[in-house]
Amino acid sequence: MPQMAPLMWTSLFAFFLLNFLLFFILTYFLQPPSKMKQQPLLFSSSQKNWKW
Repeated sequence: MPQMAPLMWTSLFAFFLLNFLLFFILTYFLQPPSKMKQQPLLFSSSQKNWKW
């Protein structure tokens, strides 16, 4: 689109820059999604006497 006026390019750049900054500001202040609670893994600790 080289036929666009320079002022139009400037306003388009300002619009995208404003959206970019707004996106980062909103994602900074929004709470991240909570992680799933990990349940403790139950290991059976039965010792085995290996006979080789």
